[in-house]
Amino acid sequence: MSIRRKRDRIELLQGTLDLLILRTLQIGPAHGHAIAKAIERESDQVLLVEQGSLYPALHRLIKRDWITFKDGTSENNRRAKYYRLTAKGRRQLRVESTQWERMAAAIARVLRQTEQEGR
Repeated sequence: MSIRRKRDRIELLQGTLDLLILRTLQIGPAHGHAIAKAIERESDQVLLVEQGSLYPALHRLIKRDWITFKDGTSENNRRAKYYRLTAKGRRQLRVESTQWERMAAAIARVLRQTEQEGR
């Protein structure tokens, strides 16, 4: 997953995509393309989820038993796997969200301190 503009491409922290997938599936089951589009839409088109990142992440989450899937048919009549959160995945989403918020707050404190020192 990356920031949309190629010249400004930034790799996101390890595990960020997992958290975003879990959060997206909290709303309800979705197929891979819908998950990617939901993340892009909810980030105001800032985050681009590439297939090369999405599907390995989905497989990783299945292995951890955080999500499961069921075969189905997409809106355009194509075969698709519909992914959904498991109970273990819901618990992990709470853990990951709390950790993310703590990390973001810590980074913000460091950045504020750096700005104050630069004045």
